[in-house]
Amino acid sequence: MGGELTYFLAPYVNSYKRFVADSFAPTNLVWSRDNRTSGFRVLGHGKATRIECRVGGADVNPYLAFAAFLAGGLHGMEHGMELQPEFKGDAYRSSEVPSVPRTLREAVQLLDESQVLRAAFGDEVVDHYVHAGRWEQAVFDKAVTDWELLRYFERA
Repeated sequence: MGGELTYFLAPYVNSYKRFVADSFAPTNLVWSRDNRTSGFRVLGHGKATRIECRVGGADVNPYLAFAAFLAGGLHGMEHGMELQPEFKGDAYRSSEVPSVPRTLREAVQLLDESQVLRAAFGDEVVDHYVHAGRWEQAVFDKAVTDWELLRYFERA
């Protein structure tokens, strides 16, 4: 699975503004050991080993995110998928790994096309969140922001 569950980790237009290199937020969907440039990092040793998802922000619904992770994990186990090798290095600088979707529009499209999440949640649920995401994007696209007013309104 790639970015198809990102909508459940970043559900708003503004959520995607944090996915910038050198911002301490991830830009790529890779895993590493104790590497803050990766989307997922493995921390600790032995029985204290844990996984941290760094993609979700403060606006995440933890129940939806957890459900999406469970769906992805179960799909991987049921289909015998292999974990990709550990990424080593600066994930911000790598162009050879899958990236976090850069916009809500892209994340919603990936969700809409996700056969894995449709199988796990059902078409009705996925369609509901696709509709919500597209509505959020459409409302934003119609808005005139303060920045636009300051930048373009009285330029003469």
